[in-house]
Parts: sequence; structure tokens; C-alpha cells
Amino acid sequence: MTEQISRQQYLQNQYNAYKSQLQQIAQKIVDLETDADEHKLVNETLKPLNKDRRCFRMIHGVLVEQTVETVMPALQTNQEGIQKAMDALLEQYKELEAEFSKFQKDNKIQVVRQ
Repeated sequence: MTEQISRQQYLQNQYNAYKSQLQQIAQKIVDLETDADEHKLVNETLKPLNKDRRCFRMIHGVLVEQTVETVMPALQTNQEGIQKAMDALLEQYKELEAEFSKFQKDNKIQVVRQ
């Protein structure tokens, strides 16, 4: 009897760990999507401006005065990096989700909604 209870507890812990990991990855993806949207908005705002126009950029908590011409390449690089990170996290999420489904199927776990 205690062996069955400990197995149930083990499966419950594994199930909760999978759910937690999936939630954490999903939250990171949402955060990166927000950053990507902000970068896109700034990029669209700066694009039509004169390249010599000064603008301000926050670098490690310090506000730095630069020109649109110097900010645009850095902005583009950051935007590409965010997109790569999002793609990697999406791939990781899909793999973990497939692993979780396999775990549920192998252990005959069914979610009961109350």
C-alpha cells in the first residue's frame, strides 16, 4: 500500500514539475514577445527620422545620448537576438510538451477537472 502511495506521490511530483517548467518557459516567451514589440515600436518610430537627430538610449541603466544613425544598428541586432531567443524557447517548449505528453501516456495519467 505504501509503495502505491509513494508511486502516486512520485508521479504527482513529476507531473507538477513538468507543468511548472512549461509555465516558466511560457512566461519567458511572453516577456520576450513584449520586448520584441517594444523594439519594433522604437524601430518604426526612429526609421523616418533624420539620421543626425539625437536620441537617448538606456544602456545598463544609464541614459546615453546618441544619434538615430548609431542607435538603429544596435536596435536591429537586439531585435534579432530576441527573436532567436524566442525561437529557441519555443522549440524547447515544444520538446518539453511532447515529453510531458509521453510521460502522461506512459503512466496512464488523466487530468480530472473539478
